[in-house]
Amino acid sequence: MTSAADSRSDTPGIPGSPPGTPDLAAVQRHTVRVLMTAQVVAGIGMGSMLSSGGLLVEHLTGSRSVAGLATTLTTLGAALMSVPLAALSRARGRRAGLGTGWLVAAAGAVIVPVGAGLGWLGPTLLGMLLIGAASAANLQSRYAATDLAGPEARAGALSLVVWATTAGSVLGPNLSGPGEAVARPLGLPDAAGTFVFSVGAFLAGWAVIHRGLRPDPLLLTRATPAPGTTEGAGTRRFRTRMRAAAGHVLASPAALTGLGALVIGHAVMVSVMTMTPVHLAHHGASLSVVGLTISLHILGMYGLSPLVGRAADRLGRIPVILAGQVVFTVATVLAGTAGDRQWPVTAGLFLLGVGWSCATVAGSALLSESVAAEHRSETQGLSDMLMNLVGAAGAALSGVVLAGYGYGGLNAAAAVLVLPVSGLLILALRRR
Repeated sequence: MTSAADSRSDTPGIPGSPPGTPDLAAVQRHTVRVLMTAQVVAGIGMGSMLSSGGLLVEHLTGSRSVAGLATTLTTLGAALMSVPLAALSRARGRRAGLGTGWLVAAAGAVIVPVGAGLGWLGPTLLGMLLIGAASAANLQSRYAATDLAGPEARAGALSLVVWATTAGSVLGPNLSGPGEAVARPLGLPDAAGTFVFSVGAFLAGWAVIHRGLRPDPLLLTRATPAPGTTEGAGTRRFRTRMRAAAGHVLASPAALTGLGALVIGHAVMVSVMTMTPVHLAHHGASLSVVGLTISLHILGMYGLSPLVGRAADRLGRIPVILAGQVVFTVATVLAGTAGDRQWPVTAGLFLLGVGWSCATVAGSALLSESVAAEHRSETQGLSDMLMNLVGAAGAALSGVVLAGYGYGGLNAAAAVLVLPVSGLLILALRRR
């Protein structure tokens, strides 16, 4: 285990301060750079499987209604891994928590094509469940960027790490064509080839975190605690701390608003995004068109996040979250009324990503700053777990809704979810 003293070694010092005193601003800049690099390379792994997972499950089962199992299990895996990775980060630092997430995802990305090549659904689904650890690591990376950030720059630092996911995640879905070329010589289904790229991407993400995230930002905050914090909070059992964190969130209207924006926004995004490749494929779209649509969706999620973060720091968290709910509504109307036209679906998916960015960047910042420092790690793990549990439920139901009510019905159901968050936000604005 890395000790607090270890976290201070090889750390730039502040001129005029005692030896060993870390220059927190320099460490913060280094931390953000390392996290951004890991997001770029590992994002390829997540992006490549987003456009292929549902198609692969449909190929193995022959059923359109269960195609959403791919995203369901990936999202469920992220929910199951969120709290353990948060506990590991709490005990041993961000390097251990994030690195473990990328390694587990790499193992899952190996299992998926092996299972698909053998025609075995069970191992394929197990691999997708394990790949969910990548989503958990991805989400917790944004919180790692805030460990050493000041309140006036917290949303900005968080948004930079979110933004860094753009390059890899936009490139990933466009590997569908090269994935087919890889799959055929290996005797794999066409949609399984992209998972080969995911293995290398996740391992690269682990290597960047393992070698570069020194000193560890979370251990460093423990070595230089903020005024008013105590070490006693860190010695309690993790389960007890989780209960205390949940109670802390429920007692804070601001924290509850941030959590609601994160959870519901993720459900809206996942439920529509999951079945869009299937909808497009059944209306004659090629894998390249599907990949382009998902790439633009991911560009909306991550590409504008620095602007979203700057707006959240300058205008406030709640106005930005509320703007995201408006964008969600426009996105679902545009995609839901598209029929068999492809461009409105693509435009709607892009806007769906922008709405998610507003809810996630501003909501994460609002949640983090609305809880006491001793509850922050547990609250972050709890929020990611709830995000992914609700997202998994949305993904699981999306196939059923698509089969029963069509793509328009699916978008209408997602639009309804915007209402409770909008109500919370309007109440928050009236209180202010």
